[in-house]
Amino acid sequence: MADGKKSAGETAKEGVQQVTNVFTEYVNTFWEILPSILIALVVFIIFWIAAKVARSVAVRISESTVEDKSLQNLFGTIANVAMIVFGIFAAASVLFPGLSAGDLVGVLGLSSVAIGFAFKDIFQNFLAGILILAQRPFHINDQIIAGDYEGTVEDIQIRSTQIKTYSGERVIIPNAEIYGSAIQVRTAFDKRRTTFQTGIGYGEDIDQGREVIIDALEECEHVLDNPEPQIYVSSHGDSSVNFNVRYWTDSRAASVARAQNEVATRVKYALDEADIEIPYPYRTVEFFDMTEDDNDTDLPDQDQKAG
Repeated sequence: MADGKKSAGETAKEGVQQVTNVFTEYVNTFWEILPSILIALVVFIIFWIAAKVARSVAVRISESTVEDKSLQNLFGTIANVAMIVFGIFAAASVLFPGLSAGDLVGVLGLSSVAIGFAFKDIFQNFLAGILILAQRPFHINDQIIAGDYEGTVEDIQIRSTQIKTYSGERVIIPNAEIYGSAIQVRTAFDKRRTTFQTGIGYGEDIDQGREVIIDALEECEHVLDNPEPQIYVSSHGDSSVNFNVRYWTDSRAASVARAQNEVATRVKYALDEADIEIPYPYRTVEFFDMTEDDNDTDLPDQDQKAG
């Protein structure tokens, strides 16, 4: 029994001794690599500071060549991220001397694949943002139609584009959605054409009506003289001869709306002053009295029965 108890006690001591040895080995290893950890930390801090400097330098250089603020920030972000990546490589090389550059690239490649799958949408919007900033299909303060939204572009960021609608609401659209769909840029050019439809009665003179409308357009403040307005007979309606009145305005939505109101008002007053009718829809309803016809068809039958 004593030998059994003694062997059990020795076994416990040996287990404690092994744990102590392992802990001591870890502590010694930590103290051995502590200088490398501190040096790697210092190296990374230096590169982190250098990344801030590189961002500022990239922004300043881009200011002299690129006017767009978003594109300037993009160049600064690329410089900042590149310096931080170099810092990670340098710190890892100091911390793990036996790790080669090829091993670091391999680890970075595997990590990039895993991160790419996890953040696919974010990277997709990021790349779309870079392409939008590089190609510049539209600019800040342009008025665009993107899907179901129409408004003024407030900001173009790496991930999304901000639009302020005409009703005063902000819409944030992911760049991948904008880059992958059709975008109508309403202010891409200085001028925009609008078509206004009106009509005169069939009894009126078409040439006179056209002249009256042209004179009315000349009095409109927001209608441009060049290109000149154009008026065409578009169709023969149920109760009127219809005109398509085409005129040009400034491309901003506010100018288009003011011109539409001005044109509709002045054309109405001008046609009234010229005694040219703008007809209401006419409908002709005819009534037939079928009673007399029914009686006539019944009479021969009654006579035949009487005979």
